[in-house]
Amino acid sequence: MLSEDILRAAIPAVLTDAHFPELPNYYKGKVRENYDLPDGRRILISTDRQSAFDQVLAAVPFKGQVLTQTARFWFEATADICPNHVLEYPDPNVVVGRRLDMLPVEVVVRDYLTGSTDTAIWTMYKSGARKLYGIDFPDGMKKNDRLERTILTPTTKASTAGGHDHPITPAEIVATGLLPQKQLDEVSEIALALFARGREIAAKNGLILVDTKFEFGVDSQGKLTLADEILTPDSSRYWRADSYAQRHAASQEPESLDKEFLRLWIAERCDPYTQPIPDVPDDTLIDFSRRYISLFEAVTGQEFSAPKPGELVKDRIRRNLAAFF
Repeated sequence: MLSEDILRAAIPAVLTDAHFPELPNYYKGKVRENYDLPDGRRILISTDRQSAFDQVLAAVPFKGQVLTQTARFWFEATADICPNHVLEYPDPNVVVGRRLDMLPVEVVVRDYLTGSTDTAIWTMYKSGARKLYGIDFPDGMKKNDRLERTILTPTTKASTAGGHDHPITPAEIVATGLLPQKQLDEVSEIALALFARGREIAAKNGLILVDTKFEFGVDSQGKLTLADEILTPDSSRYWRADSYAQRHAASQEPESLDKEFLRLWIAERCDPYTQPIPDVPDDTLIDFSRRYISLFEAVTGQEFSAPKPGELVKDRIRRNLAAFF
């Protein structure tokens, strides 16, 4: 684990901008900056920006590198289940992948009744709903309970930057023409298999994979392909397994290694959907960075290697992408 001195020194040098005018067809997302090349490849650069509640809130030291390298581990560990978009990794923060026709839904797989956003099943359950995403839930459950079975809770994709995803049932996906039944069945089967692989590997490393989001597209041959990221602490929740039962019995939040830590920090201080969000202090950013790095090291068994001092991450990325200019 990196020392606090290294983490604190990295705060002024976080990667918040990855715009390179030399690259074509620039698109800026909340966390990643993308470029579509004329030959059908896409460059995806993970910045250190941190988003939650559909906003960019801060920048976390080394976060972009953690996301890219964690996703790399999982893409390689699940390639036998589903092909993915990855072609190469020219830089610790960068993926070059195949450009896909993306499906208009995100597939969220869940094992626990939890969450703090407006599409989370705990948020809905707490408000009194008992039929969530077309699934019946019993009375008497409490936050962070394990579900009787693994469930799929798809959402639509926001149509505009800063827009909201919306819950949708599998039946509605087919009825509205977003996906045909056959393709939805394939997506569901693969998503459950990917989650099962992630849950198994996480458990071997002392972690509970709580839930995750998958995004799929189809390639030029119509083949279903995994895209974006997979099983990262941005797209998933992870809890430390050894303390879950005790903390849950005491109605305490589990020890998390994902961005739920920041969501809860914010939710304790404001209503993030209606009120201004306070600035995130450096100590909280350092804690956040430690959690992401701990997750990477626990899942992969690898030691996280910080960038060498003396060169800005953006300068390193520019150097490693020179062949694409």
